[in-house]
Amino acid sequence: MTACPCGTGAAYEACCGRYHAGPLHLLAPTPEALMRSRYSAYALRLREYVLDTWYASTRPEQMERFDAGVKWLGLTVKRAWTTSPDEGFVEFIARSRAPGGGAAQRLEELSRFVRDEGRWQYVEATPPP
Repeated sequence: MTACPCGTGAAYEACCGRYHAGPLHLLAPTPEALMRSRYSAYALRLREYVLDTWYASTRPEQMERFDAGVKWLGLTVKRAWTTSPDEGFVEFIARSRAPGGGAAQRLEELSRFVRDEGRWQYVEATPPP
């Protein structure tokens, strides 16, 4: 059993792996599930999954965290909630290390998600409250 990078303690195949491949691809049922699966995709360098789950109007052309070879060290979800059936937020902390070592870095973010045509998508980051 390989533990899922998102930190739930579940096996990858039973956790985020089911969203990365197979018939459930891209169908994470909640903003938190999508955020965790996106974190795991960053950790596993699944660029296409990250792009496919990014809202088209805010999707960047460059993805520095892939290109720079960042090593993802862990994820803590502080809270997750929905404001309507089609909008939700996840506040989290992700830890990483730059290539070649050095001090660990901490990314604290409040992410906004929308449900478009039945599937959740990442829209943007806002500063945490």
